[in-house]
Amino acid sequence: MENDNSTYLVYSPASILGIFNNALKLPVTVSIIYLKGKYVIGGGKSYGNYYYDHLYSESDSSSIGIKISSLLRSTLVNNDVYTFRGFIEKKIKNSSIELIFVIDEVVQKEEKTISEEELIRYELIQKKLEIGFRDLENYIRDKKLKNEPIKIANIYGHNAIVQKDFSQGLDVSQKEFEILDFSCNITSSTSILERIRDLESKNFDIIALVRGGGDKQSFESFNDVKLAEEFINLKALTITAIGHTVDETLIDKLSDKRFHLPHDYGLGLHTIIDKLFQEKSNSRAILIDEVKKDVTKQFTEQVNTLSAQLKKKNEEFVEAQKTFKEQIENHTKTFNDQLKVRNDEVEKLKKDLSEKHGQQVKTLTDQLTKRNEEFQKFQESSAKQLQDLQKNFADQQKQRTDEMERYKKEIASLHEKNINSAVKEKTATISASLENLQRENAKLNSELSNKGPNYSLMIIMVILALVVGFIIAKII
Repeated sequence: MENDNSTYLVYSPASILGIFNNALKLPVTVSIIYLKGKYVIGGGKSYGNYYYDHLYSESDSSSIGIKISSLLRSTLVNNDVYTFRGFIEKKIKNSSIELIFVIDEVVQKEEKTISEEELIRYELIQKKLEIGFRDLENYIRDKKLKNEPIKIANIYGHNAIVQKDFSQGLDVSQKEFEILDFSCNITSSTSILERIRDLESKNFDIIALVRGGGDKQSFESFNDVKLAEEFINLKALTITAIGHTVDETLIDKLSDKRFHLPHDYGLGLHTIIDKLFQEKSNSRAILIDEVKKDVTKQFTEQVNTLSAQLKKKNEEFVEAQKTFKEQIENHTKTFNDQLKVRNDEVEKLKKDLSEKHGQQVKTLTDQLTKRNEEFQKFQESSAKQLQDLQKNFADQQKQRTDEMERYKKEIASLHEKNINSAVKEKTATISASLENLQRENAKLNSELSNKGPNYSLMIIMVILALVVGFIIAKII
C-alpha cells in the first residue's frame, strides 16, 4: 500500500502465521523420525478415522500431541511406553503453531518394569478390594430411611473456586446434607494427610477430595503411598472429584466413589436424593417387588450354595457313616468278647461273695443277739439303780425337811430364851438404877424441901428419865 509519505507492507494475522509456518522447515520436520514416550489416550473422539492423543516424556510431564489411525490405536495400551515412527506436522491453532506427530508405525513397546512403589500401590489396591468398596447410593439411602443426618467434609485447595460448581450440581438437595468445607495445600500429600487425620476424629460420614483440575504434575500428590494408606483406613466413605479425566490416580482407585469434576460430584449427590424421593413417591408395591426380587435372587444363590454344601456334607456323611459302621462292628465284637470275660469273672465273684456273705451274716447275727441281751440286762440294772437312787433321794429329802423343821423350832426357842434373858437382865439393871434414882430422888426431895426448888437438878432428872426410857424402848 502506498501513500504520499512512504510505502510499507501490511499483513493479516493469517499471513503472518503462514509465513512462520513455512519458515519452520527443519530437517526433522520434513523427514521420517522415531519418537519414544508414554502413550496417553486423549478425548476419545475420532476425526476422519484419526484420533488425537498425547505422548509424554518418561522423565517429566512434557508432552506432544499425536495423530494416530483407529487401526493402530486399537493395538495400544494406555500409559505404556512405545517407540513410534512418523513425521512432524505443523498445525495453526488460533495465534499459535502446534506441532503434531503423525504416527505411521508402532515400532516397539517398552516392557514395563515394576518398581517397589508400584508394588506397594498394587498391594494397597488389593487391600482395598479385600475391605470392599462402599456403595454411595445405598449408604445415603440407608441414612435417609433411618432419618439420620449425613455429615460431609469437602477438602478443597487454598483459594479454590470450585465450591460453586459443586453447589450448582447439588442444587436443591443441599438441604439434605450437613456439608462443611475445609482447605489445605491440595498439591501437597503431607498437607492433605494432616487434614484427613484431623477430620477422621470428627466423625464425618463422608470425606471428599475436591479439585477443579490442573496440570498432570500437580496430581502426583494423589499418588502418594502414605496418603493412600491413610485414605483406605478411613472409617468414613471416601469420594474423589479432582477434575482429571485422562489419568486415574491412586487415590481415585482407592476411593469408594470417583467423580471426574466437582460439578459431577454435586450432581451425583443430587441424583441420588432425587431418585430416593421418586422411589418414595412410587407405590410400596413396586418397592416391595424390587425387594422381593433382590431377596429371591439372594435366596436362590444361598439355596444353590447350601445345596452344594449339603450334597458335599451328605457325601462326607455317607463316608463317615460307613467308617463309623465298621468301627461300631469292631467295637461291638471287642466289647462282646470283653463282656463275656467280665460276666464269667462276675459270676465267679458272686459265688465267692455269696459264701463269704453267708458266714459274715451268721457271725454278725450272733454278735447282735449277744449285744441285745447285754443291753437288756444293762437296761434292767440301770432301771433298778435309778429306782434306788430315787428312793434314797426321797428319804434324804424327807430327813432334810424334818431336820430343817427341828432346827427352826430350836432356833425360835433359843431366840425367845435369849430375848427373855436379855430383857430380865436389862430390867434388873434398870430396876436397880431406878431404885437408886428413887433413893436419890427422895434424898433430893428432902433436901429440896429444906432448901427450896433446884431447877438444875430437875433438868438433870428429866434428862436421866428420858435416857432410861430410850434404853428400855431399845431393849423391848
